[in-house]
Amino acid sequence: MGGMADADNVARHRAFDDLPAAAQRALREAEARRQMLETEEKPEPREIGGRGGKDPARFGDWEIKGRAIDF
Repeated sequence: MGGMADADNVARHRAFDDLPAAAQRALREAEARRQMLETEEKPEPREIGGRGGKDPARFGDWEIKGRAIDF
């Protein structure tokens, strides 16, 4: 079973080597971009039903509509 996968991998490597230098460079750059996108940080999930606005612990905003809030 592993022999077929190894033969396929060798064939792909040979096909890559047969490509012109510009095509090889383009494929390497595309792979690098793909890997960078995979490792890029995903945005934090949006808070549903939160207080909105900036984080009160960071910006000293301890009131909402005149009422003191407590966490």
